[in-house]
Amino acid sequence: MNAGVRSFVATPARRVSGALRVPGDKSISHRSLMLAGIAAGRSRISGFLDSEDCLATLGAMRAMGVRIERPEATTVIVDGAGAAGLQAPVQDLDMGNAGTAIRLSLGLLAGQAFTSRLVGDASLSRRPMERVAAPLRRMGARIDTTAGMPPVVVHGGARLTAIRYQLPVASAQVKSALLLAGLYAEGTTELIEPAPTRDHTERMLKGFGVAVEQRGPLVRMNGPAKLTACDVIVPADFSSAAFFLVAGCLAEAGELRLEGVGMNPTRTGLLEILQSMGGRIEVGNARVSGGEPIADLTVRPSELHGIEVPRALVPLAIDEFPALFVAAACASGETRVSGAEELRVKESDRIAVMAEGLATLGADVQVLPDGMRLRGGTLKGGTVDSHGDHRIAMAFAIASLRATAPIRIRDTANVATSFPGFVGLAHRAGIDVREEG
Repeated sequence: MNAGVRSFVATPARRVSGALRVPGDKSISHRSLMLAGIAAGRSRISGFLDSEDCLATLGAMRAMGVRIERPEATTVIVDGAGAAGLQAPVQDLDMGNAGTAIRLSLGLLAGQAFTSRLVGDASLSRRPMERVAAPLRRMGARIDTTAGMPPVVVHGGARLTAIRYQLPVASAQVKSALLLAGLYAEGTTELIEPAPTRDHTERMLKGFGVAVEQRGPLVRMNGPAKLTACDVIVPADFSSAAFFLVAGCLAEAGELRLEGVGMNPTRTGLLEILQSMGGRIEVGNARVSGGEPIADLTVRPSELHGIEVPRALVPLAIDEFPALFVAAACASGETRVSGAEELRVKESDRIAVMAEGLATLGADVQVLPDGMRLRGGTLKGGTVDSHGDHRIAMAFAIASLRATAPIRIRDTANVATSFPGFVGLAHRAGIDVREEG
């Protein structure tokens, strides 16, 4: 992890333009390492996200005996250990700030012969793990959390049995962890979602040769199952592109093109929301790469207006809400978000932290138990605290485009966990943000 507390200073700018490619998709990068690590044969991952979160997963797989080479920062070659080939790590598996890594690893490790202890940084150590651990225990896993949070111990030697499980909340992390455990479980794992969530795990399992059935809200898979190595092409991360989509809408001038962005329909809720608000965003050059849809997105200055965000779109935009809250604070009229209680258990309580920061900048904000009401207006400058949350830090950097004075954003070191090179790419687009120690 980055040492020390850093800050951003974002100065108002009015023009956003150019052609950019944001870094690779974090969700797909995590999953590709895990699945390649337990596959038989050699897999090549291209477009890998060279971020601290994903490097935590890479380090964990290496610690369990998987041979991994990195001829380039964004290219990873994995010699899979096979379904039963992982080895006991000699020390704790440090997941840093990576919530996806630790939760999916609980599923991956539940069926191993050895015991593992997973730890993380201060932020990760406050995040709930029982939502994953509880259903895994129903499969026979033996998992100990620390008051429901990390450190987590996954005891080896458990015999897993498949279950039919209705997820109480829409969560791709819970679904994915149970599918990974299902690879080691006897019988048919059946999962029913209350609403659609990202399906990268299902798509990727098929690529590695596992039969996965998807029918409406139901996902079904037979176990135990073995994986065969395959090559994975990681598209540009929609969640990272989100900040530039909002920036392009808020700018007074210019045209910004984002190239090769992942367009998985379980991820692009923000695009539909912004377009409903009047966002001038065009989708072009649509194609499929590595089993995932991708496209180029062109965004132009837009007159945004407030809306009531459809609840059905909330799980399809869950990671993009910090950026969306900024867009809503700058739109005309009122925007209301509900059904987003999941935001309270991310890297921070994203409802509370975004409301606090936006209020500091003069926004008209009302916090709801499961969301927020925002009445758009003019933002002023000021100092806000990201509480170590990378997406909140980047969202407030984008807010500077509509601010009347500079915005200072505290505690931004964790931006590298998901978006290495954010400041440099922002500068290329015309956003005036700089780092301070």
